[in-house]
Amino acid sequence: MVTFEEIKEKLRSIFTKLILSFYRMKLKLSDKNVELLLNMAVLYDSIGEQKQSEEFYHKVFSIDQREARAYYGLATLYDNSGEYDDAIEYYKKAIELDPLYSRAWFFLANTLDDAGQREEAIEAYNRVIEIVPNDFWAHNNLGVIYEEMDNNMEALKHFKKSIEIDPHHFKAHFNMGVIWFKLGYEEKAIDAYNKSISLKQDNPYAYLNLSIIYKCSNDYKTAIDVISNGIRHNKNSSFLYYNRALFFVNLGCIEESLEDLEKTISLSPELLDYLKEDEEFSALNNLDSYRKLFENKKQ
Repeated sequence: MVTFEEIKEKLRSIFTKLILSFYRMKLKLSDKNVELLLNMAVLYDSIGEQKQSEEFYHKVFSIDQREARAYYGLATLYDNSGEYDDAIEYYKKAIELDPLYSRAWFFLANTLDDAGQREEAIEAYNRVIEIVPNDFWAHNNLGVIYEEMDNNMEALKHFKKSIEIDPHHFKAHFNMGVIWFKLGYEEKAIDAYNKSISLKQDNPYAYLNLSIIYKCSNDYKTAIDVISNGIRHNKNSSFLYYNRALFFVNLGCIEESLEDLEKTISLSPELLDYLKEDEEFSALNNLDSYRKLFENKKQ
């Protein structure tokens, strides 16, 4: 059965190709139109035709080698295909030509982070913030880097700024939950995760992280309630079933735990290898129904 999203994507592709046909006709009248060439490059990229997109960016260079937007466009092509060194080179070229090109700075920062160059990524995100002080994603992403580096107070500062900029974005509250819990403020973390969930009910990680807080306090019943609510909104998130199975074990609810493990494996068979090494399920080792989970995989 074709989904609504598939139909919408097909229609978008048809519409884009019609626009490109119109642009090609205009190009016959003026093949030196930089704006038209840039628009065509972007449109080709949007329908997955990277080679065509790249060709049109190079046509721009044949007219104006100092067009920063063309370097930026090429950088995004290389970025999306995982060619990070080339992407970084072209983002930097765009910035060299236009030092206030905030999007080039932003995606340079993002690519540097993906390439493991965190210090350089921090510098680039800070440059974005200098140009656009209220850039939500620059503050959010910078906070994530600082949190991963255990520079938690800097992370907290940027997550707070993200919420100040957009108090209704689920991601900002989710990240506040992460940092509050790391800093030992459990109630604030709980409030942050609940706020994140209220803004986006289909983010399974918010339910998982919230349930872990209760698990750490040995409040397995509340942890189960949280996870069960998460499963209602995220029926195919195998790790939610897996963790609920673990909580059930700790309450001695063996049948419920086994049911969740069966569901976990049906959704993500690769987790069976992880389960085999997970000592927290050792209470199930002697049960035939538990051993059958592994035997079924062999078959």
